[in-house]
Amino acid sequence: MIMDIHHILKQLPHRYPILLVDRVLELESGKRIKALKNVSINEPYFVGHFPHRPVMPGVLILEALAQAAALLSFDILQTSSDSESVYYFAGIDGARFKRPVEPGDQLILDVELDRMRAGIFKFNAKAWVASDLVCEAQLMCTSRAIEPTKPA
Repeated sequence: MIMDIHHILKQLPHRYPILLVDRVLELESGKRIKALKNVSINEPYFVGHFPHRPVMPGVLILEALAQAAALLSFDILQTSSDSESVYYFAGIDGARFKRPVEPGDQLILDVELDRMRAGIFKFNAKAWVASDLVCEAQLMCTSRAIEPTKPA
């Protein structure tokens, strides 16, 4: 199943400048997702990271992988994001960065479900630029209800 940006916007609560998935290229329901992030020089973080040599921050590569994982989770649960819950990181293990991601790169996000227990998803995630592995990690994510705000 391929998802364009319009479908992604319906599934994820993220918006500019933190929406980091532009397209879903493949989706094997309950198993894995392959998505795309076009890395443009117009990204706001490149102004300061780094002005003399723009590099995509590693934490944003992990966030892009987590957003792809969220799309896979929502597919598994047959749901989407809503205003009553938030999909969070529960953990990141073994994160490794192999090479910088620069403007003009196409970041391929490849996320595979390892297991799901008690509402916690564990994923094996890899990010690629062409045939180069740029990042790998195990991600744990879960959904939590949003606590209502109390009047002051």
